[in-house]
Amino acid sequence: MATDCKHCPLRRKDLFAPMTAEDVASMQRFKVGELVVDAGTPILMEGSNSPQLFTALHGMGLRYRHLENGERQVISFVFPGDFLGLQAGVMGEMGHSVEATTKMTLCVFDRRELWTYIKADPERGFELAWLAAVEEHFLGETLTTVGQRTAMQAVAWALIRIYLRLEASGSDGGGQFRFPFKQRDLADALGLSLVHTNKTIAQLKSRQLIGWEGDLVQIPDLEALAEVGLTTLNRPKTRPIM
Repeated sequence: MATDCKHCPLRRKDLFAPMTAEDVASMQRFKVGELVVDAGTPILMEGSNSPQLFTALHGMGLRYRHLENGERQVISFVFPGDFLGLQAGVMGEMGHSVEATTKMTLCVFDRRELWTYIKADPERGFELAWLAAVEEHFLGETLTTVGQRTAMQAVAWALIRIYLRLEASGSDGGGQFRFPFKQRDLADALGLSLVHTNKTIAQLKSRQLIGWEGDLVQIPDLEALAEVGLTTLNRPKTRPIM
C-alpha cells in the first residue's frame, strides 16, 4: 500500500524541513501513487518526456549521461528524499538518465499537475528553485573536484560528502555508511580511471583513513579524511520534501 504523506518516513529525518498540516494535505493530493523498482531498472531516460515526477522514498540510484561512443558519465548519486524528473517538468525532456542501484520505492506525481500544484502554493515553487540551486552548487563543487583535486583528495571529498548526506537523512552514521554502488560508479563520477580509483582507495585504507569491505565504508576519523579531501564537516542544509 502507498505511504500516506502524514506518515512519510522522510519527515522524521533531520535533513528535511518540517511540513505544516496544510503542506502535507497538499502533497497528498499531488501524489498519485508509489512505484517499487528492482536494482538496475531505468527510472527516467535521457531525452525522454516523462509524464511522471518522482521522490525517492527508499533506496539509492544513479544519475548519468551517455556519450556518442557509448561511454557513461555519472552525474551524481540518488539518495532518499531526492526529487527526480524536474528537468523534464521544466524543459520538456530529460538531460540525463536515472537508474535504480538498489531496490527503490518512489513517490509518483503527475507532471501535468506540477504548475497547478505550485500556483496553489507558490512557496513550493520557491522550494523547487531552491532544490535546483542546491543541485547546481553540488555540480559546481564536483567540477572543481574533477579539475583541481588530486585523486586522493577527490575520493576523500566524495566519501565525506556522501557520508554527511546519508547521516543527515538518517540512513547511516557512527562513522560508517552503506555504499551499494560499484567503485566504477565512483570513478566515473570523479573523472578517474577505475585502476586509479582502486589504487587510491587502497592507499586510503593503508593509511587507515577508511575501511571498505563489501558495501560498508567506515571512516574512523572524519576530520582527518575531510582534511585530505580539502573539505569541511558542515552538515547539509535542511531541505524541503517534494
